Amino acid sequence: MRAVPTLRQERALLSSGARLVAGMDEVGRGALAGPVSVGVVVVDAATRTGPKGVADSKLLTPAAREAIAPAVRRWAVAWGVGHAGPAEIDEVGIIAALRLAGRRALAQVRQVCGDVDVVVLDGKHDWLSRPALDLFAAADAPEDDVPDPAVRTLVKADMTCTSVAAASVLAKVERDGLLVELAQRHPEYAWDQNKGYSAKAHLDALALHGPTPYHRRSWKLPGTVPEGVPEGAAVEVAAEVAPDGAPVELVDELQGDLPGNLPGTTASVG
Repeated sequence: MRAVPTLRQERALLSSGARLVAGMDEVGRGALAGPVSVGVVVVDAATRTGPKGVADSKLLTPAAREAIAPAVRRWAVAWGVGHAGPAEIDEVGIIAALRLAGRRALAQVRQVCGDVDVVVLDGKHDWLSRPALDLFAAADAPEDDVPDPAVRTLVKADMTCTSVAAASVLAKVERDGLLVELAQRHPEYAWDQNKGYSAKAHLDALALHGPTPYHRRSWKLPGTVPEGVPEGAAVEVAAEVAPDGAPVELVDELQGDLPGNLPGTTASVG
């Protein structure tokens, strides 16, 4: 039997003086195509136990994730999902892209509940906090005025902290929805099934057809490196992205089609 996540960590932080605590988790980090997406779920001292069935998104079936997501949105004080697109990943690297997506998610919830005091991140590495000003390149410069929250990293937080598990579910549901829609434009890559990851059908299609604007062209993948360009070199991608990092051309088409906080919209009150 798998462990059930709780609000123990979040309540400890709230008892220590935090007004708002957010769980944050990412999906799509290792994908070959599509954005990297970061979900955030905010709780406060009045937040009750999370919805039944909430767990790390990797432990849930697609149907279970879709079923639990509406309850998570109602339960949270605020929630959001931010994205960093393939061109941004190619330009600044995956860690900086995670930071962009996370800060976009924080900007969404800020419009609902104000600034978050503490963010709980899964794992050992703090990819959300911005580096010292003299260390990051211009491409990775802050693009928002969201204050830097305190960050607490916790191994297996997506399995033990309700807010982090809930954030992983919302991010997974939204990103999967985007890839399903993109699959209608490029069915040969089977994104509706593999969600942009390195399944055999995806790799075979890359080798046969080459990359689309939604592929991460700086990665060493079949068909993604143009002739004459060194393996691993960043390649400019013309796909335009919305303020939250999702492909901008999807915004109008997907508005109202996907559940929850769509690209270009703000977070919702729980």
